[in-house]
Amino acid sequence: MDGRGDTKAPKDAPTIDSDDAVDQRLGETVRLLRQRAGLSIQDVANKTGLSNGMISQLERARAMPSIRTLRLLSIALDVPISYFFETSDPADVPRYIVRKNSRRLLRLTASGVVKEALTPADQGQLELYELTLNPGASSGTDFLQHTGEKAGYILSGSLRLWLDNQAHLLEAGDSFRFPSIVPHMFDNPTQQAARVIWVTTLRQTDSPVG
Repeated sequence: MDGRGDTKAPKDAPTIDSDDAVDQRLGETVRLLRQRAGLSIQDVANKTGLSNGMISQLERARAMPSIRTLRLLSIALDVPISYFFETSDPADVPRYIVRKNSRRLLRLTASGVVKEALTPADQGQLELYELTLNPGASSGTDFLQHTGEKAGYILSGSLRLWLDNQAHLLEAGDSFRFPSIVPHMFDNPTQQAARVIWVTTLRQTDSPVG
């Protein structure tokens, strides 16, 4: 799921850069964070389990990561996953409030997911997102496990949530909560876009992972 792909931005989403510009900015962010941490590409590969080639391609905007890949990078580089988001205009942004038109965006074109931060940029005890999943979108091909909790509410469409190898098809109005240590992944197996409110608590190391 880490190759390039095409997706459409959700209707009424804020204006954002082209896919190429997003890929370039994301690659530069990964490279700068790695260099700031004094890590080589091999060091990051060892910490994440990703290949040297994949990390190099990400930094050179030759590949687009999945949600799983970004989460692994955020842990390895010891930063919130929100570091990878497109920044909004900082002018007159309230510290504790997020306006609809000022949401920070993360577009994962390969995965078919648009992730909008609903919590302010300051670090807190949880992070709240609105996910738009295009048809066929997914969190990646592998299960995730880490400390903390996750919860969510299906606003529209359908979400297939895999928990410990068991699939649960959730429809609009359904909700969930589970310990993040439970192996999990998700996708949208339908032909209609899905919108989900997604909540994640911090890891025990005090760094949010998204």
